[in-house]
Amino acid sequence: MNKGEFLRAVAEETGFTIKDATAFYDAYNKVVLDAMKKNEKIALVGFGTYEAKNKPARECTNPATGAKVKVAACKAPSLKFGKSFKDALN
Repeated sequence: MNKGEFLRAVAEETGFTIKDATAFYDAYNKVVLDAMKKNEKIALVGFGTYEAKNKPARECTNPATGAKVKVAACKAPSLKFGKSFKDALN
């Protein structure tokens, strides 16, 4: 499912227009990103928890050349799905 198909499915499920579904999607992404930039955790009961995790600097090996490469420390987005969401899949 791509973004357009997703937005059409959300619009159909909620009775919103595709324009309204797109506005919600854009707002949702902005709110999640802004919160993660502030190192806030977003817990959505029944769905999951978003958070930004700090990854330390490390040294890796380039598999093509075998050369050692230093990778800078960074933040990585993380989504841990909740138990009820995982259970609904099985």
